[in-house]
Amino acid sequence: MDARGLVRSVRAVGTPLGVRTMREAWRRHRTDAAGLPRPRAERARVPGAALGAEPSPGGGVIRFARSSLRVRVAVGGAVFCGWDGAAPEPSYALAGPCPEADPRAGLEPDKNGGWRVVSERVMVTVSRHGGVEVRTPGGVMLRRELPPRWWEPADGTAGGHWAQRSQVTPDARFFGLGGRAVGPRLPDGAYRLWNSGPGTFDKGPDPLSLTMPVQLVVADVGSHLVFHDNTWDGRVTLRQGSEGAGSGHDRPGRCEVRMSGGPLRYWVVTGPPARILHGWVTLTGAPALPPDWALGHQHARWGSGAEARQVDEVRRTADGYREHGLPLHAMHLDIDDHHGHRLFADGRDRFPRLPELASELRERGVRLVPVVDPAVRVQPGSAVYDSGAAADVFVRDSRGRQVRGAVWPGRKVFPDFTDPGVRKWWGGLYTREAEPVSFASFAALADRTLPLSARHALEGRGGDHREAHNVYGLAMARAGHDALRELRPAERPFLFSRSGWAGMQRYGGAWSGAVRADWPGLRASLALVLGLGLCGVPYSGPDIGGFTGSPSPELYLRWFQLGAYLPLFRTHSAKGAGRRAPWEFGPEVLEGARAALERRERLLPYLVTLAHLAHRTGAPYARPLWWQHSRDRALRDCDDAFLLGDALLVAPVLEQGVVRRTVRLPRGRWYDTATGEAYEGPARVEIAAPPARIPVLARAGAAIPVAGAEGGTELEVWAPAPGRTGSGLVISDAGEGWQRPLVERLTVRMHGAETVVTREDGTPVVYPVRVRG
Repeated sequence: MDARGLVRSVRAVGTPLGVRTMREAWRRHRTDAAGLPRPRAERARVPGAALGAEPSPGGGVIRFARSSLRVRVAVGGAVFCGWDGAAPEPSYALAGPCPEADPRAGLEPDKNGGWRVVSERVMVTVSRHGGVEVRTPGGVMLRRELPPRWWEPADGTAGGHWAQRSQVTPDARFFGLGGRAVGPRLPDGAYRLWNSGPGTFDKGPDPLSLTMPVQLVVADVGSHLVFHDNTWDGRVTLRQGSEGAGSGHDRPGRCEVRMSGGPLRYWVVTGPPARILHGWVTLTGAPALPPDWALGHQHARWGSGAEARQVDEVRRTADGYREHGLPLHAMHLDIDDHHGHRLFADGRDRFPRLPELASELRERGVRLVPVVDPAVRVQPGSAVYDSGAAADVFVRDSRGRQVRGAVWPGRKVFPDFTDPGVRKWWGGLYTREAEPVSFASFAALADRTLPLSARHALEGRGGDHREAHNVYGLAMARAGHDALRELRPAERPFLFSRSGWAGMQRYGGAWSGAVRADWPGLRASLALVLGLGLCGVPYSGPDIGGFTGSPSPELYLRWFQLGAYLPLFRTHSAKGAGRRAPWEFGPEVLEGARAALERRERLLPYLVTLAHLAHRTGAPYARPLWWQHSRDRALRDCDDAFLLGDALLVAPVLEQGVVRRTVRLPRGRWYDTATGEAYEGPARVEIAAPPARIPVLARAGAAIPVAGAEGGTELEVWAPAPGRTGSGLVISDAGEGWQRPLVERLTVRMHGAETVVTREDGTPVVYPVRVRG
């Protein structure tokens, strides 16, 4: 248990949950003491001097005195490096077989006794002592990996941990590492690579429940992404560099990755940010395409008491949205700490009225989305528990006994989702329970739920929880996604998770979970969405208003206004946390929320376009301001605004009492969408931010698909700057299925004093056009 976990446990002491947590912690400690290897004397190892090389397609293997390094450039330019015989597969991150090697790249001798691999997009050099440099084709250094170091048992048995230090250019900035409460630019500090929870985000750098060993490094000479394909517990320490003034020396940026076990292997993708994300999802899989209704407003209800009372609470909340004229697309049944909406874990016997409620809401155009938790109640006689026990699907300890933990009330067991047979068994539960419910969101596996010595299948390789913990949520999402694809082949599944790992975008999105209901929590929720987008997970969002505590009316409204421009737009009613629905905060908040919802509904065609674009290219919906101008250092440090696609710049209010705020603009002309006033970037401008709205600016020349008054799609076109042209993209589909979408590329230009919009081939557009600016 680390210091953060100790603080959580101390806070819980004296409560029933705290006593139960301490008891389970003692059981886990005893289990690990018996099941994990005892500490042994260690010896350090480095690669040593180079002895020779064996070329192969795309690169080759370089042998050193005490190790070997495999370098391989794949088709598309991604570089793989694996030490000690580590290969790209098996991997939970890769979407399928490893990409083929680039036949045009080969291993060749380099100066000073080293080797190099040169391809169209990247050059990799390896020194005679094991240092690796990633360079541009012209030879400019992007990243330098120093020779790694291992610490292994002195008796020669397998196992051990390792560390690798890296250097980047002095002006480089670090992004990524999954969902982080700080950011999107990561400040100096140490970041743990271990999914954790439950609890709430503190103001430090660590995440709650979704971490990835994925760094995106942005610098003047170019950008690159590095992914350490290792699921063990680890830590990344970042130190920003600095440029020398006058006769001073540059200090490079530094990164140290330490892993407690597993292989030392990593991928590097270089290029502009858009090309990097496209290359990343080519490796790890295209982001899932959500149904169109999932881009609308959703509300989560954390109920309590008997099922009849919970159903009444859901109806009452849905009726409230209808009575106040507020659009609502889905109702979520969140986990309850007394009964819980564990539809599978506790069986349908506990919720016989759920299908009836789902059908009733669907007639109103509202989907019912229950949370599905991995914990299964130990209850002989229950269909779920009995079938799982008969099929031997639950995680066992090193002695072959079922691992039982306390999650909310009662004792629980946990399916081993790293076993293909267990995923198939879990999918069978969807077959029995899914109609007519719209699934689903997944809860995280807590940091201290299972002992580290618990055994997992790991796709037949076998291993313990130290290796499986970080990918448990990813494997669970895969089980649900595959089951829904088989159950409803004509519909796009809707899944999002509070936990996951690299590649989780293949199965759905993410939500940030428990963020505190305060102003730092509001800022953290934006950082989480941008950070996940840069790690390849474009569909994500926070619980609007926070999770713990009661937000003030001003904080709730500003959070609501921000959420209206994020991919996942979800409010949350937490039991005992006070007000959570817009009408509960008074008429001023209600009117401000109504205006934000109207804008969200109007932008739905644009969000559908961004969803398809993310599915095809990996480009996130919400992007940092430097997305198209990564050499602008001022934009790299900006953390209080973002781009929604390429057309809109959103500047949320993140501090109390603000009615005017400064906005940093990228290069080009931008229009205030509320007033039509034009601003020229790059610049810092001050824009009004009254309580009724937040500043949103449109790029000059943008053609944005929006919902018209009659329900169809129309174009909101912003006049291009003099002498310039603009563009737009419209991708439309049938809403929920897999039909081929209609893709139309648009051109915006000035013809005299008139703004003219045409298709890419020069033919007129069929949509109504409204020109602004």
